[in-house]
Amino acid sequence: MIIAKTIDEARKVIWQWKAEGLTIGLCPTMGYLHEGHISLMEASKKENDKTVASLFVNPMQFGPTEDLAKYPRDFERDRAMMEACGVDMVFAPEASEMYAEDFCTFVDMTIVSETLCGKSRPVMFRGVCTVLTKLINIVYPNRMYMGKKDAQQLAVVRRMVRDLNFNIEVVGCPTIREEDGLAKSSRNSYLAPEERKAAHILSQALRLAQDAIAAGQRNSASIIALIKTKILSEPLAEIDYVEAVDGLSMQHVETLSDGDLVPIAVKIGTTRLIDNFTVGDPPIEVK
Repeated sequence: MIIAKTIDEARKVIWQWKAEGLTIGLCPTMGYLHEGHISLMEASKKENDKTVASLFVNPMQFGPTEDLAKYPRDFERDRAMMEACGVDMVFAPEASEMYAEDFCTFVDMTIVSETLCGKSRPVMFRGVCTVLTKLINIVYPNRMYMGKKDAQQLAVVRRMVRDLNFNIEVVGCPTIREEDGLAKSSRNSYLAPEERKAAHILSQALRLAQDAIAAGQRNSASIIALIKTKILSEPLAEIDYVEAVDGLSMQHVETLSDGDLVPIAVKIGTTRLIDNFTVGDPPIEVK
């Protein structure tokens, strides 16, 4: 497995692969990998000749009061997991390699990025769009793999790729969950034991909503109220948002249809967790 620390190192190998006519899959990550990340790499391995995984904690998508400094990092652990998965190249640059001191060019978006997480984390999607644009320009992938757990991020990136005419396919991969239903996340490592137990309320609330929809309830206000009531039954939970939105535009809908999204963001203690389901998808398995 190749480990490239600089853009020039990565491009030298990628240009050779392209000259050979090989297809490339890109799996962008911020490290501290879990089974969800590995599922992206496994999907890429099946569909491409070569797989590149980036390992970069992007400072641009963290606000001034957010958790950049304490974001979990373990390069050797991540490297070993990527190698075991069969990744062909890890691109692991320093922040100074990606952003010059006088860096002042950004990729931004309106509408899709302004709701949900865009309200509480207003700088995040500009950072995501900017770093992914740079990664696409460095790796020249045929396909890029992202998790459906970060549903708004996936919608933002798909719109960016469409609007800017990037010649790549953005592949959304299913959310990978713990045995009790909690969505896998690097931030789960922040949870103390009692908080981890309390976090079970997220998947429980979403499953309750899925069951109500399956029984015929499509009024979004009723579904939102059902989820909020369940989450607030847990003393350690604090709601950031519970919404019902169009799956492409991320705009509120009054009546839910197949393909619409029900996303939530909840703080358990000081840890902010997100989850969602798409109307029409199989129900979340909750134990």
